[in-house]
Amino acid sequence: MPEVQRIDVRGPRFAASISAVLLLVATFLSLIGVATGDLAATPLSARILDPGFLLLLVIALLFVWGVASPRTAPWGVLYRRVVQPRLAPPTEFEDPRPPRFAQGVGLFVTAVGLLLHLAGVPWALPIAAAMAFVAAFLNAVFGLCLGCQLYLVLQRAGLVGRRRPSAA
Repeated sequence: MPEVQRIDVRGPRFAASISAVLLLVATFLSLIGVATGDLAATPLSARILDPGFLLLLVIALLFVWGVASPRTAPWGVLYRRVVQPRLAPPTEFEDPRPPRFAQGVGLFVTAVGLLLHLAGVPWALPIAAAMAFVAAFLNAVFGLCLGCQLYLVLQRAGLVGRRRPSAA
């Protein structure tokens, strides 16, 4: 069986720190925007131009990037090129699959909030942004990655992360 690549555990925490700050701002903007009023009566164009919606959309696109191409995602590149060379060599490593899965969970949560906001569901945007913020904050500050924990539960259940035997 091929060995699984390992990554420095500090990289995903660095990315979670930046994401947490962006998500906190998105939560604030969505609370003061049109998301909390009579959203169904608000024109779609106003919902789309809501600053909280636009920032959460950018964050969702960053999650897409993190899932589709983690090696080129901006926060990972910034960490590897600018931050990591200034740190002591890593002493802890982890499987990259759980953090990548966690990016997918973040994408799912933010995408649901964005879609419900566009559909006129009040409070969907700030709730989705706040939920994603809490997860990013827990990872950044305490090293508790909720998406990674979900990945491990699903892996134990045999639903994700199964290695396929190579064709011989």
